[in-house]
Amino acid sequence: MTDALLLVDDWGPEKIVVVSHRRTGMKGVLVIDNTARGIGKGGTRMSPHVSVEEIARLARVMTWKWASVDLFYGGAKAGVVADPSSPDKEAILRAFARALSNEVPREYVMGLDMGLTEDDAAIVQDELGDRGAAVGTPEHLGGVAYDRLGVTGYGVAEAADAAADFLGRPLAGARIAIQGFGAVGNAAARRFAELGATVVAVSTAKGALHDPAGLDVPALLAAREEHGDDLVSRHPQGTAIPSGRELTVDCDILVPAALQDVIDEDNAPDIKARLVVEGANLPTSPRAQEILARRGVTVLPDFVANAGGVVAAAFAMDSRYSGFRPGTPAIFETISDRLRANAVTVLEEARRRDSTPHTAGRTLAEERVRTAMRSKGRIPR
Repeated sequence: MTDALLLVDDWGPEKIVVVSHRRTGMKGVLVIDNTARGIGKGGTRMSPHVSVEEIARLARVMTWKWASVDLFYGGAKAGVVADPSSPDKEAILRAFARALSNEVPREYVMGLDMGLTEDDAAIVQDELGDRGAAVGTPEHLGGVAYDRLGVTGYGVAEAADAAADFLGRPLAGARIAIQGFGAVGNAAARRFAELGATVVAVSTAKGALHDPAGLDVPALLAAREEHGDDLVSRHPQGTAIPSGRELTVDCDILVPAALQDVIDEDNAPDIKARLVVEGANLPTSPRAQEILARRGVTVLPDFVANAGGVVAAAFAMDSRYSGFRPGTPAIFETISDRLRANAVTVLEEARRRDSTPHTAGRTLAEERVRTAMRSKGRIPR
């Protein structure tokens, strides 16, 4: 069992709240990492495997992500230990929201992460009787429909385009492999195709598909709509390959957009892509990043590449109590502008410092957070 006190360092967490409810069996945790730049904001996930340490790691990513895109919220994350397919999901979620009523929404605003849907965000609002308690609600309730709009995946492709251009390898004609074809992966594939790239491999929880000549992205999107994760066995194009092999196929750009910790020191030497764009949170280990850097492979960090969701969340946060929906064109324009500029800034800084983009990007984010902490008297001036 993780000793929560061992998770505390110079940045946070500021608060770890573990909650439970005997009747529903609900167990959950909220980690508020650092609020020097604003109240805690981050997704809430539901999984049987949620742990305090996992949520603390993800909350720290949110701290750097908000600072990296220079938006004024703090890092936080929450998790519920439950199966999202359980018939008791709503009761468990309502119990979780009630248990955090002291913190939500004054210190933390719930959002969507793995296992939760737009309707679940609406349930949280309903349970606490406060439109400000959660963002990510359905559009018909005034929310920003992140998954339907595909804001995170769109931002991943935009950041990849800017990074590829910076590295002198234009995205048009580039071969892309995408691990994960959920909300992030499928939206990224759509945008990559629009930008002229060729998607050569995709994967789901049920397997992977590979075609060196390029997969038909519109057909893949239609197959996902009809078959979900089973698209890999229902789609006629491409060759089935074992899950995980999509990470090491011959390609120019690799987008791990599924789970954390999928690229480690064991498979990093086999990565053939010259640019890795982190669509998921924490998909590469620090050791893997070092190995890839030595091999001349550039890794664009998660807190830069997949920050399209937090930009959209900032719009949603701003409109929580408004009678007007935020404008979709403004959301996409801001995501493109911020992520493209930030990708170039981080890669330039990495080149100047002769460091990995993770180190350079985190240093820039740390400087912003440290400045805010110093101004508020949280550290010596």
